[in-house]
Order: sequence, then C-alpha cells, then structure tokens
Amino acid sequence: MTSLKLSKPYSISDHLFHLFLLIIGLSVGIVSTLCLTSFSFTIPSSLSFYIPPSIISQPSSISPAPPPPPSKPVLQIIPVISNGTVNVDVSLMKNNNQTLGLMHNMSDDELLSKASTVQDESNNNVSNYKVAFMFLTPGRLPLAPFWDRFFKGYEGNYSIYVHPHPSYNESVPQDSAFYARRIPSQPVYWGTISMIDAERRLLANALLDPSNQKFVLLSDSCIPVFNFTTVYNHLMGTNLSSLQIFDDPRKPGRGRYNRRMWPEVTIEQWRKGSQWFEIHRDLAVKIVSDKKYYKLFSEFCLPPCYNDEHYLPTLVNILFPERNSNRTLTWVDWSRGGPHPRKFGWIDVKVEILNHIRFEYECEYNGNTTNMCHLFARKFLPNTLGPLLKVAPRLLGFDP
Repeated sequence: MTSLKLSKPYSISDHLFHLFLLIIGLSVGIVSTLCLTSFSFTIPSSLSFYIPPSIISQPSSISPAPPPPPSKPVLQIIPVISNGTVNVDVSLMKNNNQTLGLMHNMSDDELLSKASTVQDESNNNVSNYKVAFMFLTPGRLPLAPFWDRFFKGYEGNYSIYVHPHPSYNESVPQDSAFYARRIPSQPVYWGTISMIDAERRLLANALLDPSNQKFVLLSDSCIPVFNFTTVYNHLMGTNLSSLQIFDDPRKPGRGRYNRRMWPEVTIEQWRKGSQWFEIHRDLAVKIVSDKKYYKLFSEFCLPPCYNDEHYLPTLVNILFPERNSNRTLTWVDWSRGGPHPRKFGWIDVKVEILNHIRFEYECEYNGNTTNMCHLFARKFLPNTLGPLLKVAPRLLGFDP
C-alpha cells in the first residue's frame, strides 16, 4: 500500500501577500503611463539622423497645410500739391486693377479754388502744349478703341480726363489711352446744375496740369472726324474759344429766363447754345472761378430751364464775348427736328456722310473763310465702332 505525501497548504497570509504585490504592480503601471503621456521629447536641432534613401524617395501621403491668405493692402489716397499740380502716391492704390492716377480727396470747392490759381505756362518756354480731352459719360466709352487709334503716337500732346457715374467700376485695358484717366465724380442728371458741376469738375482737374492750353468737352457718343495732327493744329492755331452762343427769342430760349436773376442777368443778356465746347485756358479759369453767376443759375434755372444749355453761353456772353467764335466744333444733326438730335448707327457710317461733316460747311477761322468747321461729331451709337475702324485708315489717316 502506497502512502501519499501531502504538500503544505496555503495559508491566509500567503494570499494576502500576493494580493499586495498585484496592487503595487498595477499602481506602478498606471503612474508610469501617465508620466509618459505628459512628457514631451525634445530633439536638439544639432543632432543628425540617418534616413534611408528608400524613405526619402517615397512621396509623403500627408499634404502640407495651405499658407494663410495674404492681407489686403490698405487704400491710401495721398495728394501732394507741388507748384499747383496734384500728384498722387499710387504705390498702394489699386481699384479693379487700375492705378488711381487722377484720384484725390479734395472737395469740389477745394479743387475749384486750387485750379483757379495754378500758374499758366503759356508764356514760358514750353514746347509740349497739350489739349485736354474731357469725357462726360454715364459709364463706359464704347468708342474708346476708335479714340485709341486717334491718340496713338501723340503722347505728350494731349491729356485725357473721364467723368463717369461714381458707381461705374469696369476696368480699362492698360494699353488704352483711357487707362487710369478717371477723376473723382458725382452723379449727373440731365438739364440740372449737376451737369455744370461735372463740367467744372473736369475743367478744374485738367487745369491742374499747367501745360493744358485747350479744353474739349466730349460725350461717350463723340468721334473725331480728322486725324490728331489736324485737330491739334486747328485748336492751337487760334486764341479764340469755340462755344456756341445765340439769342433764341422763342419759348425754349428767352422763355426760360427767370426774372429773379435780374439785375445780375437781364433778359437781353440771356443766351443759349450747345454744351459741347472747345475753350482756351483763360476762359476755363474764369469758369471754375465763377461764383456769382453759378449761384444764380443753381437757384433760378430749374426745369424747363436747362443749365447745360444756358449757363456757359450766358456767362461768356456777359464777360468774354470778344474771346469766343460763337460756334461749336462738335457737329450734330438737328435736321429732323424735335428735342433730341439724330442718332447714327452702323448702317450710317459712310464716307459720304463723314465728308459732309468735314467739308460741306462754311465758317470763319482767324478772320478767313474755311470749310473745315467741325473737328468732332455726335451722336454715334456703340454699334458704329466696327465700321468706323474700317474707314479710319483711309479717311482719317489712322494706322491700320
């Protein structure tokens, strides 16, 4: 009979000892995990590590974070007045990708005052007297490519100023003569004093350049009917201004006179004429300097009295009649009658019509009779641009 040897049984103290070791182990593990989680490893930049070429050549699957968007430049219009000329710092100024070359922050009153005191360089040895072409337009200039052909090659002999509606924001190509030629503007309403405000604003901005000697007011429907050399020589060849003035005894003429203008303006002095003028610098200065007659017209010439038809003709008739030819150089067709002139479309652009405008009239120029009485014409619709560009090289001598 085999006898079995029994092992020593576990006591209660042995169980407690093992439980105590288990608790200590768990505690050490938890504390170590927490320490490792909160500890940050910093690798000195001086240490170099070997990276296998195979890892370098493999493209990363993680895209780099995009760079933050660039901050927008702050627009700052800083006019610097030197010798009567307003120069503008354009280094940070962009508006629809166009440099604000003629923009400034002067009020109309400040502008008119400054323009009236700019020194005239007509008595100095200046060889590049310029013609200021001033465009009064509600928005874009649809015939600008035709004008670009007209101006091409004569930089330094002209200046351009554009007065659009202030809400107009289309861009102008940088290779155009009209690029960055916009001036600070205000809304214009037909027949009201705002029309005169716009004309005086254009004149004042152009007067800031002392080399501008002749000033031509044009619309978005105007075209030149001769090449630049002919127009320039004709304008510079006389000391007279070209502003239409006539006494209209009918209701649309004297019938618009307001008796409250008396005695500063009498009905015998009241005149009418086209608003599209070509004037000399001395007259331009008088117009922007006028306060007396401007105030009368703003108060008492209200529709059906239209300031654009009466203010300048009456002003010039009273103050400077001897310096004016009493005719406009901008042709328009009133032959059909009515309150508005004829409009010309693409089908009307023919050599015969343009030659009629150019030569089939008779007028006086420097005391002599001439057939070249008009340098510009209106109203040409936007769809005439293509036909005009076709006839321009042969008729006007523009580059093809």
